[in-house]
Amino acid sequence: MQWRSVVLGLLLLRLALQALLALLPALAPGLCLRLRFSFPFPPPPAALGPPGAAAGPGSSHWGSLVRRGGGGAVGGDEYERRYSGAFPQQLRARLRDAARGMFVFGYDSYMRHAFPRDELDPLHCRGRGPDRHDPSNLNINDVLGNYSLTLIDALDTLAVMGNSSEFQKAVKLVIDTVSFDKDSTVQVFEATIRVLGSLLSAHIIITDSKQPFGDMTIKDYDNELLHMAHDLAVRLLPAFENTKTGIPYPRVNLKTGVPPDSNNETCTAGAGSLLVEFGILSRLLGDSTFEWVARRAVKALWSLRSNNTGLLGNVVNIQTGHWVGKQSGLGAGSDSFYEYLLKSYILFGEKEDLEMFNDAYRNIQNHLRRGREACNEGEGDPPLYVNVNMFTGQLMNTWIDSLQAFFPGLQVLIGDVEDAICLHAFYYAIWKRYGALPERYNWQLQAPDVPFYPLRPELVESTYLLYQATKNPFYLHVGMDILQSLEKYTKAK
Repeated sequence: MQWRSVVLGLLLLRLALQALLALLPALAPGLCLRLRFSFPFPPPPAALGPPGAAAGPGSSHWGSLVRRGGGGAVGGDEYERRYSGAFPQQLRARLRDAARGMFVFGYDSYMRHAFPRDELDPLHCRGRGPDRHDPSNLNINDVLGNYSLTLIDALDTLAVMGNSSEFQKAVKLVIDTVSFDKDSTVQVFEATIRVLGSLLSAHIIITDSKQPFGDMTIKDYDNELLHMAHDLAVRLLPAFENTKTGIPYPRVNLKTGVPPDSNNETCTAGAGSLLVEFGILSRLLGDSTFEWVARRAVKALWSLRSNNTGLLGNVVNIQTGHWVGKQSGLGAGSDSFYEYLLKSYILFGEKEDLEMFNDAYRNIQNHLRRGREACNEGEGDPPLYVNVNMFTGQLMNTWIDSLQAFFPGLQVLIGDVEDAICLHAFYYAIWKRYGALPERYNWQLQAPDVPFYPLRPELVESTYLLYQATKNPFYLHVGMDILQSLEKYTKAK
């Protein structure tokens, strides 16, 4: 089937990058990199616009950032020397080994100091799970469910790294020690993308007849990971019940179902980004229930879009369908809704998914895109996607957030490579300035609004997809810069 032939290419990319970045610092101090000071990066030797891009006149707004690249602009010849030459195979091999070493450091540190807890607290070198003393600490409790999260999240990464013995050992450890019969209230979205997705991808790796990562088969494997995924998904299903719109509750208790005091408000991304994992589970089991509830949620959100602009907001009431958050953008609260529309079509071939994405993409281009019409020519600033009111299309604020860095990768998948190149260059320029992407960046003030970096993988994924689409060695240099920044600034001994 079409979806099975490409599932590893999309699901593994998302999960492996997520697991790798989650492990790299073992973990980052306080799970974030504070940007309260200027990092000691040397000024970059070149302007950081896309290869061959014209700088354009003026220095207003965000365009000057791309032209400066976080440092002083220099001549095109130096830019060409650094970024347009070949990227030696020996250097690629060294960086590949460095990335593997960073993962091994994080994984081994977790297994030594934190397992079976959910994750490693890098400052105190011990494991941690849900915050039982403070149920309102959603930053922790939405993600950590007391089910050895990091071990599950790292399964497919172990396979991608080619470590068959550790992969097989870790799978058996998950089967023998992990249970979802827990009194844990978790976010449906986080449990789906981190745990359900990881179990499914590891199951597919084990049962894949082609074994693309080496021999990852396990003797006497009896679909245990698939059964665990099924068990988890069944425990998430109550979130879809007793909602008047079909949009799920944001949180569910794995043992008792939806909490009595559950919030009736959820974000568009959280409710509309379940179709990939739920759809794969349904097709592997031959049970349409899971895909059906996920699709119903997507269609419900889609039906609530503005009649005037075609845009969606970022927070909705699941009982009334009233938009509580009217901001329409590509970042937090909205991002993966669009990502899952396109990737679901790529996986499953359902034309309705592509039709919704194409319609959404047109509306995004019409109402969110600012800057000159063409990426590499003309006057004015290069393209940027802003946050607007979903009903009027009017600008709501002057910041973008780091989650938006996924969008160039999505543009690559839809074939809009030129705009992807320009938008990626903007985010890379910010990375070069600070050594990381601030969680929120004010493009008018050209300064961070929220100065921390929680190891988000979106820019890495976009860089990878742009390299695969263009084969331009520029993106290998970007990858090297990101790798070096992570090693230098986010590692705790």
